[in-house]
Amino acid sequence: MSDTRLDRAVVNALSGLLEVPRLLLVDSGISRLGYWYATAVGFTWGFLWSVGRVERRHGLWVFRGMPRRTFGRGGSCVGGCYLTAQNVTDDVLDHEAAHKRQWQRYGMLFPALYFAAGRDPLRNRFEIEAGLEKGGYL
Repeated sequence: MSDTRLDRAVVNALSGLLEVPRLLLVDSGISRLGYWYATAVGFTWGFLWSVGRVERRHGLWVFRGMPRRTFGRGGSCVGGCYLTAQNVTDDVLDHEAAHKRQWQRYGMLFPALYFAAGRDPLRNRFEIEAGLEKGGYL
């Protein structure tokens, strides 16, 4: 077997091995468990800190009246919960609903992936996917 064919065979074998964790962790039962765990954490955090209205909008549990120190930027999506002071326009909720779908897809990998994508929303692939304009970044 030539070196090129051997290299290709090794790359193909490694690609197959890397596919197994992705199949187990992305859009899987494991990622759904992570999403439900994150949603439970979001509910707990929201009920502890929210002094505003709690409502169901755009497929999210929206906790208003959160103190500024209890969430990031204009609000934070944790699983199926959106935690904010008052940032609840339809555009923002569409943006946060996209983050909910990302939580569903990646489960508890999502925080690590989001962190690795960087704090700059204009370069963070998850913010770009959720819509920079709707998120208020443009």
